[in-house]
Amino acid sequence: MALDAETLDLLIEATRTFVTERLVPLEAEVAETGVIPPQVREEMQALGLFGLSISPEYGGLGLNMEEEVRIAMELGRTSPAFRSLAGTNIGIGSQAIVLAGTDEQRNAYLPRLASGELIGSFALTEPDAGSDALSLRTSARRDGDHYVLNGTKRFITNAPIAGLFSVMARTGEGRKADAISCFLVEAGTPGLSLGKPDRKMGQAGAQTCDVVFDACRVPASALLGGQEGTGFRTAMRVLDKGRLHISAVCVGMAERLIAESVRYATQRKQFGQPISEFQLVQAMIADSQAEAYAARCMVLDAARKRDRGEPTTMEASCCKLFATEMVGRVADRAVQIHGGSGYVAEYAVERFYRDVRLFRLYEGTSQIQQLVIAREAIKAYAE
Repeated sequence: MALDAETLDLLIEATRTFVTERLVPLEAEVAETGVIPPQVREEMQALGLFGLSISPEYGGLGLNMEEEVRIAMELGRTSPAFRSLAGTNIGIGSQAIVLAGTDEQRNAYLPRLASGELIGSFALTEPDAGSDALSLRTSARRDGDHYVLNGTKRFITNAPIAGLFSVMARTGEGRKADAISCFLVEAGTPGLSLGKPDRKMGQAGAQTCDVVFDACRVPASALLGGQEGTGFRTAMRVLDKGRLHISAVCVGMAERLIAESVRYATQRKQFGQPISEFQLVQAMIADSQAEAYAARCMVLDAARKRDRGEPTTMEASCCKLFATEMVGRVADRAVQIHGGSGYVAEYAVERFYRDVRLFRLYEGTSQIQQLVIAREAIKAYAE
């Protein structure tokens, strides 16, 4: 459902103000402590940021893809930890239920996900199953009116604070999509435990850890959609949407990095003049601006295609590949423009340089995106 133009503009402006006036001043604190203050979550709830993609029927805002990526671009202008807090509810933590859940599952979970009362978490990756998702080993064995889950999930975003896990588990044999099912497992279920929080290169405040299932017994009603063998296909559909969202976040972060670079370059003087007057510094700013603009155009174009109901698997992967690689280059140039100051934690670009590295890894690595793009392009041109 698309918002009217005036309402959308108000939402974008409110998000931009919240990011600028509330979140940006908290970046250093969150980086130091690794914790987002509880009141920030409450303020994000009040803005409706947890329910951007969930239908108003369940208490969300029901944004279409173009509207969602425009909000994601605003959220990208600050520490990615803040966006990550709501990101799973907007994307992979809710959309499996939206796409494939039963009426009972949607009614039970979507209103609480949309309000932010419940934090969702998507448990797919394992110690030996990352890009090769079909090799996952976590099993779900039917036992009467229940399933028994066993296995370990790794690097699971928001797991330490999640109330609901969408868990991909093997219900069949072999490397085929219909061997994988999805289960909705609530935190606190006996047999579900968490590992210690991961210590990461960047994105402090975005919490991840292992999720362990040891004879974790869940009712058969926890099976997503009430049907075995649909989990993998649902996960892939969710990832297409998530890749556009992450691409939009990268656009916002690139624009923040460019702003930081220009601000520094116009204030920093060498040889008696601001370094912004040096052509080689201008070249770095120009390259960053051109690439960020290209990524913005790509994301908006792909989002509009998705809203028209057109297939966007290739476009989503193109956006994810280009935008995540782009923001890495922009961050590198930002550090270069700052010189020695860019290597010092006092400046935001040092932190962002580490933060953006993750974008090329999750929601499918750059190499996986290349494989998807090539496969889809060969298919399209062969036809």
